[in-house]
Amino acid sequence: MKKIGFIDYYLDEWHANKYPEWIRSISGGRMQVTCAYGEKDADNGLTNAEWCLQNDIKLLDTIEEVVNDSDYLVILSPDHPERHEALAQLPLTSGKPTYMDKTFAPNRATAIRLFELAKQHGTPLYSSSALRFAMEYVQIEREGIRVISSWGPGAFENYSIHQIEPIISMISSEPKRVMFIGTKTAPALLIEFNDGRQATIHHLGEDCPFTMAVSYHSGNCRITKPESDFFNLFIQDLILFFDTGQVSVPSSQTISIITIIEYGMKAAVCPYQWVDLPRNS
Repeated sequence: MKKIGFIDYYLDEWHANKYPEWIRSISGGRMQVTCAYGEKDADNGLTNAEWCLQNDIKLLDTIEEVVNDSDYLVILSPDHPERHEALAQLPLTSGKPTYMDKTFAPNRATAIRLFELAKQHGTPLYSSSALRFAMEYVQIEREGIRVISSWGPGAFENYSIHQIEPIISMISSEPKRVMFIGTKTAPALLIEFNDGRQATIHHLGEDCPFTMAVSYHSGNCRITKPESDFFNLFIQDLILFFDTGQVSVPSSQTISIITIIEYGMKAAVCPYQWVDLPRNS
């Protein structure tokens, strides 16, 4: 059995609550979360000690202990990406395959530093929204895509990644600029790519399901909703990553996604004006 260590801001959160059983089940028991570290206790929930007791996972006092006691590492803190850089310093120098939960980083500069640190130490590293792995998105025809329009729930700050990630995976061009075209209660962002293609994302309320319309140069339009078990598909990809050390999500795409989120929030201050994005190369 291969041992996985969790490193989190606090352990009583949705992803940490779900991942251990999914990993154990989907790997057939070959991989299991055996130890964990939490920087602090949840403000409204189980303490780290209570969480570990409930999940039969060993609570360790330091990140270093988790790194030493694990074959693979998962850095969580999904809703506090500003903690990722501090939590990742030792894991990314370990050489052990490391997954960092969404949202990867609070800004472009941090994302670049994290990937550079991992590269310097030969540490396989990747991050992704689970929505990238939805079968409906994976199987969609990519040839001839002209425009993508996406809808979904949640706040722009922590939920836009679930719309941006699939878009970036489908359009093989670097994003060039963004324009905020929504409102405070219904944020929306227009993204233009270097090759002239465009995509929009819309946050239309908590009851809005993830939905995507893809328009093609042929004139055809395909509308799809991710109804497959994309978390199961994501965990399958995570297990393959641990088995092989091979990253399925290019770091350049993750950096582009974080750049769009960061500059999208800047664009919200000046709606209906283009904001240029820095280039990856």
